[in-house]
Amino acid sequence: MNNPFPYSDTNKRYYTFDYMMRKRFGAKCVKIPIDAGFTCPNIDGNCGSGGCTYCTLPHRSGEMRGVDIEEQYLVQSEKLSSKWAGALRLPYLQDYTNTYADIHILKKIYEKVLALPGTIGIDIATRVDAINDECIEYLREINERTFLILELGLQTVHDKTASLINRGHSYEKFLEVYEKLKGLNICVHIINSLPGETEEMMLTTAREIARLHPFMLKIHMLYIEKGTPIAEDYKKGDLELLSLEKYVEITCKQLELLPPDICIGRITGDGQKDTLIAPDWSKKKFVVMNEIDKFLVKNNTYQGILYK
Repeated sequence: MNNPFPYSDTNKRYYTFDYMMRKRFGAKCVKIPIDAGFTCPNIDGNCGSGGCTYCTLPHRSGEMRGVDIEEQYLVQSEKLSSKWAGALRLPYLQDYTNTYADIHILKKIYEKVLALPGTIGIDIATRVDAINDECIEYLREINERTFLILELGLQTVHDKTASLINRGHSYEKFLEVYEKLKGLNICVHIINSLPGETEEMMLTTAREIARLHPFMLKIHMLYIEKGTPIAEDYKKGDLELLSLEKYVEITCKQLELLPPDICIGRITGDGQKDTLIAPDWSKKKFVVMNEIDKFLVKNNTYQGILYK
């Protein structure tokens, strides 16, 4: 196979999570989603005002909310076992803000997750405005004894956009906390097609990610879902979303700007099928991924080719 990208043993021209985990642990790994019952400071905190405009979480509860962690782990593991028999398992605290609690509560929850059978570590999704120094100290302790990924929602480096989507914190705040977290396996989230953002603005966000050089990056499309404030803007015609072709092009240009050793935890995603309004093409996740692969091959390019 003629693939110029060094961090791949398939046709992928970017550093996939699958490749990274197989090289690190010697086997395929799957994430096991767990709802640990957290909320979000941007929804119910002192400065909270309904959450990010695209967020569906204030308006729904997942089917696993309130179910014991051990039972969730068992149910979710069984769902995946038929597809990925023998795969390693990484519990993933995904919904809401999973450091948004007193340290004693965090320790109780995290230690319960870490004690689940057959796991290789823990993946924690959160926001920078819900991480204090006491929490950071505990995260560093966990990192010393197991495999830890800490996921931080950034979405954009542009404060004007952050204000439009009611993100609730500035890029300066993100940088302040990111600096304190150095040495941990940080995964940063960004979203393409946010309100008012041009292609150059999205590429600027990618350049900043390249400068920060996190362990991992997740790239998502903006989804318009029922019951969210941004859905009203979309219905009024105040928001234009990227086409599939443009999303693929911009995402591939972002990959070109990134260091080749930043793991790409996700290159697209999928909204809730029962609530998704747009874009309709995002329902076919594997089509999007295949189009990205085809674009990279057609243009003889790959992650990091423009990184300096």
